[in-house]
Parts: sequence; structure tokens; C-alpha cells
Amino acid sequence: MATIAARVVPVPVRLGGGRHIVERNFLLYRRSWVVFLSGFFEPVFYLLSIGIGVAHLVGDFTLSDGTKIAYAAFVAPAMLASSAMNGAIFDSTYNIFFRMKYAKLYDSMLATPLRPWDVATGEITWALLRGAIYSAMFILVMLVMGLVSSWWALLALPAAVLIGFAFAGAGMALTTFMRSWQDFEFVQLAIMPMFLFSATFYPVETYPEAIRWLVEITPLYQGVVLERAFATGTVSWFLLVHAVYLAAMGTLGMYVASRRLGKLLLK
Repeated sequence: MATIAARVVPVPVRLGGGRHIVERNFLLYRRSWVVFLSGFFEPVFYLLSIGIGVAHLVGDFTLSDGTKIAYAAFVAPAMLASSAMNGAIFDSTYNIFFRMKYAKLYDSMLATPLRPWDVATGEITWALLRGAIYSAMFILVMLVMGLVSSWWALLALPAAVLIGFAFAGAGMALTTFMRSWQDFEFVQLAIMPMFLFSATFYPVETYPEAIRWLVEITPLYQGVVLERAFATGTVSWFLLVHAVYLAAMGTLGMYVASRRLGKLLLK
């Protein structure tokens, strides 16, 4: 149906078509707000278990510049980055795959004046809005627990949105290549090691040199460095490199996703 419409009906060039996708998702989740909020609790439970339990065993933690902070304050920014990653991946992989392969939602959308680029930007924008809400609530929990020690933490929320953008773009692009639910095992195979080893629970200096270089090129590590720097006030100009990395990853992913959607649904 989308194929016939795309070839017969002239599609006007419009800007901002993705906002209709955002509005649609908002109306959908407004009726299932419990499901919407459930994504907030998992990282908070992780943080509470570490802040109340593990932190008492570890004690204070010394950063690379010699600054001493509580272990929970070291882990919390990494939990924030991981939460942004997980939320973006979930929205841009499982949800997208179901809508594309089973619900055939995008076939219907592309039978309207919406373009593949509108679908990609709309879905990714929604993932970012949802992630921003989770991140803001998580940062408030960090403040209440006394795990923020710098005004630079105001930039932790934009950094979380940037992390979400990177993983949402990449996740949606990869989803367009998936053929069945079994392919998502490869997603988890990549996500879980990044969560465990991207300087989340201990500094990257702990690793041997070869493994350290491998960890430092992973996308989650870029996000962990950003969030930890803003939360602890250890800011430097080199953070721009991490930000550019994430922005480029998200932009490339969104471009590939829109091209792939057009190829799959408008053939």
C-alpha cells in the first residue's frame, strides 16, 4: 500500500513531519503511564543497592586527579549514562522492529505525506524525550542522595540526551537489518559487556593496556566520561571529543535508518 501511494501520490517536501510521530507516541503512552514510568526504576534500584550496600564495603574512591569521592558518587553518573543507553536501545530496537515487521505501522505512515526521514526523526525524538524525563528524575535522586558535587551537573541532562541520541540512532539503523527476534541476541551481546566494563564500576586504568584501549573506543564509555566529569566537576576541553563522537554516531545512525526504511518500505 505504501509502495503504491509513494509512487502515485506526489509527496510534498515538508519540514517537521516527525512531530506527528511524537504526538502519536505521546497519546499512546498517556494511557499507559505506569509502563512509561517503569523504565525509571531499574537504574534507581541499581543506584540504591550500590549506595546503601556496596558503598559501605568499598568506602571512599580516589579519582585520577586525586579527588576523593564516595563510591556511590563514582558509580551514579555511570548508571545515568547506562540508563540513557538502555532506554534508547529499547525504544529504537524492540519497539521499532514490532511496528515495522508485525504491526506494519510504517507502511501506513508512508502512505501519507510522511517520508522515511520523518519516521526516523520522529521515533528518535520520542526516544530522546522519554529518556530526558528518566534522566531528569534520576539526577534528582542523585541530588537527594548527595551524589552531586558541582554546578557542572546541570549539563548532565543534556549529556544524557546526547547519549540517548547516539544509541537511538544506531539502534534504529541496526533494527532495519534484523530479520527475526533472534537477531536481538546480538544487541544484548553488545550492550551487556559495555554496561559492565565501560568504567561503570571501576576506573578504566584497572585494565591491561590493550583492553583499556578497546574499552575507550566504545560509545558507552564516552557517555560515562561525560556524565562523571559533569557530576564531579572534573571538566576539561577534551570532553568535546566525547560529545562529537556521540553526536556523529547518532547522526549517522539516523541517516542510515531513514535510507533503510525507504528501501524496505518504498520498493
